[in-house]
Amino acid sequence: MSPAQGIRNYMDIWDKRDDMVVHGTDPYNAEPSPCVLADRTLTPLDAFYSRNHGPIPDLDPASWRLTVDGLVGHPLTLSLEDLRSDFSEHALVATLQCAGNRRADLIKVRDIPGEDPWGPGAISTAHWNGVKLADVLARAELCPEAAHIAFAAPDVSDIADPPQPYGGSIPVAKAITGQVLLAWGMNGRPLPRAHGAPVRAIVPGWIGARSVKWLQRVTAQAEPSDNYFQATAYRMLPSEADPARTGPCAGISLGPVTLNTAILRPDDGARLRPGLTQIAGYAYAGENRAVARVDVSLDEGGTWIQADLDEQVSPWAWQHWRTTADLGEGETVITARAWDTAGATQPESARHLWNPKGYANTSWARIHVTCHS
Repeated sequence: MSPAQGIRNYMDIWDKRDDMVVHGTDPYNAEPSPCVLADRTLTPLDAFYSRNHGPIPDLDPASWRLTVDGLVGHPLTLSLEDLRSDFSEHALVATLQCAGNRRADLIKVRDIPGEDPWGPGAISTAHWNGVKLADVLARAELCPEAAHIAFAAPDVSDIADPPQPYGGSIPVAKAITGQVLLAWGMNGRPLPRAHGAPVRAIVPGWIGARSVKWLQRVTAQAEPSDNYFQATAYRMLPSEADPARTGPCAGISLGPVTLNTAILRPDDGARLRPGLTQIAGYAYAGENRAVARVDVSLDEGGTWIQADLDEQVSPWAWQHWRTTADLGEGETVITARAWDTAGATQPESARHLWNPKGYANTSWARIHVTCHS
């Protein structure tokens, strides 16, 4: 079987578009082309990015159970039917963004061996249905000394040494806000297997790595999870660090996402006719902030055009933006930057953000286009 046939089979298995940009098939990692995300508040299921660290589990919803234990007064074992019948259903629109979104621009600065070259499509937005984690924790009666809520899943990853199931944690302060969901529905349909069925965590405003899929255990504890993907991976290391030589708890643990934007249309490298051209993209501010403004430049930041910004449909969702610019003959570098409601904006260059794992590229977005009559 050819590589193309192998990728085609994976598109069929996970019900993804034929034009997904596939970074790996085992584990399956893929993102949509930028233009697919343009002008869509909700990302279609067949275009929603997929980030995995091991084989995708196949869990039977009827026999699935969620264990809630640790520093709680009343440990729980809940079936999917228990979650549906014993707790009030809740819904929210939330954007999930991989910590490696836009890593490809960091790789242009300096190579990042062993890491997928994610473009601007490692981000997607869905309408999620489920129950509030806070309601489940209230039923279990958190002990006063509980400071973190750990999530555990069955997907075993060879990235860890030795291999271990995926896991992570969030602070209790985030878990009990009522914002975090134990979700079984996505865009009006049952949660797809590739996205965590039968139940996954949705931690809005935080990196996608904390929205653990195929959730099987929720544990209240005094310290953060010691799982590899919390203690060692998804940490911002200094630029001079060697990831192979750094141990657990090195660097900064990634949690809330930071302000970001990307240009979705036109395509990078596009050949266009001179004249009025629509430029469109997304901006996302993450935890407890909103996007206030998006600026677009045709001269590398010498002058700026203020783009039209869509209303935010949810405190946890991205916003799309667009503007029209008059492009002349020849090559143009189109640049975009966002501002959030705290008055913060993005750093100018990916050079200033390079790190050895390629996380959190929030530099100005840039594409190159060429116009000829």
